[in-house]
Amino acid sequence: MIYASDLDRTLIYSLGALLVPEDSPGLVPAEIIDGKTVSYISHAALQRLKELTASIIFMPVTTRTIAEYKRINLFQETIIPDYAVTSNGGNILVRGVVDQQWRALIGRLVERNSAAAEEVGKLVRSVVRPEWIINERYCDELFYTFMVYRDLLPLDEINHLAERLLGLGWKVSLQGRKLYVVPEAVNKSDAIVHVRRTVHSEPMVASGDSLLDKCLLESADYAIAPRHGEIFAEQQATLVELNYPFTELSGVHAGEEIMQYVQKIYNNLTTLGVGPQ
Repeated sequence: MIYASDLDRTLIYSLGALLVPEDSPGLVPAEIIDGKTVSYISHAALQRLKELTASIIFMPVTTRTIAEYKRINLFQETIIPDYAVTSNGGNILVRGVVDQQWRALIGRLVERNSAAAEEVGKLVRSVVRPEWIINERYCDELFYTFMVYRDLLPLDEINHLAERLLGLGWKVSLQGRKLYVVPEAVNKSDAIVHVRRTVHSEPMVASGDSLLDKCLLESADYAIAPRHGEIFAEQQATLVELNYPFTELSGVHAGEEIMQYVQKIYNNLTTLGVGPQ
């Protein structure tokens, strides 16, 4: 069985996403920068993940760049996955090394199917005013991240921008204070399909919270999303019925429920003789 999961606001949580005080019991540092903890995982979620990784293939699937992923102490020191998908699917790491064949394929698909990054950057800046932007980055030569003052953003204008960019082969996702602008070919589900072919393992459980995770969840055999984030907000606004559940809790403790769900699926499949594989 494969468990493919988004990281931020799904398994690990920055201080602003915890929804509990930082000194609450049961929190374990996940990422430490310059001696300061910048993200946590719940102890209960970590213990269950550690136990499961002895029997399943665990794959972090993140929008973080390669460098940002490699600074997560938890996945460099405590649990070290053989495979990780970074850069929103633009890069696949195999035992820490970039799969160059996949990276080259993504480059060709972006060039063929999406408008040039320079054109897209200009269009975004024509809508998102400089005073709304804290900083911007062109990440791993694949996509843009704009750190913004979220309260200042007019969401109707951002939605209109997203529609225009979709016609140019790019997608928009607003996660907390980060506005992601990503070519359509750079997505998590295609990267996971590629890895699944490599490891020859079925079935797959997935978890994630953002609109960039939807394709990952929809491509999985089983999926779950936390009761926060873009997917939950969209479902609450549209009341569209999804084919996967939400957790009962939000914030860092949603991670515990997610891991309970993964454990339950694993147990059921094992009982049926389907897993582990």
